[in-house]
Amino acid sequence: MLHLLIDRYCKFISVLMVAALAVMVVMVFGNVVLRYAFNSGIAVSEELSRWLFVWVIFLGGTVAVREHGHISTDMLVEKLPAPARKVCQVLGHVLMLWVTWLMFWGSLAQTRINLDVEAPVTGLSMAWLYGAGLLFAIFTGFFLLLELWEILSNKAQRSAA
Repeated sequence: MLHLLIDRYCKFISVLMVAALAVMVVMVFGNVVLRYAFNSGIAVSEELSRWLFVWVIFLGGTVAVREHGHISTDMLVEKLPAPARKVCQVLGHVLMLWVTWLMFWGSLAQTRINLDVEAPVTGLSMAWLYGAGLLFAIFTGFFLLLELWEILSNKAQRSAA
C-alpha cells in the first residue's frame, strides 16, 4: 500500500514537472518574441522561469532517487558475495542519508534566512526558492529510509547502488 502511494506521488510530481516545463517554455519563448518583435518584455517571466527551473531540478531529483535514476557504478559491488553486497548497500544508503540531512539542514537555514527577503521582480518571499531543497530533502530522506529498512529486513525488491 505504501509503495502504491509513493508511486502515485512520484507520478503526480512528474506531471507537475511537465506542467512547469511547459510554463517555462511559454514564458521564455513569449519573452523572446516580445523583445525581438515589440522591443518589450515581461520582467516577471525571467524570475518565475528561474524559480520553476530550480523546482523542476529538485522535484526531478526526488523522483530519480525513488526510481534509481541517478548514475551509479556497481561493477565491484556486483562481484561481491551477498553479505558484502548488503553491507555496501547499507553503507551507501547511510552516506546518502547523511548528505540528504546536510541538504535539509542547509535548505532549512536558507529558507529561514530568506523568509523576509523579497524577490526583486515578483516581491515573493525568497523562502519559496529555497523551499525546493527542503521538499527534496524530506521526501528523498523518506525514500532512502524506506529502502534502508527494506535492505536490512531482506525485503528489498530491487538492488540499490
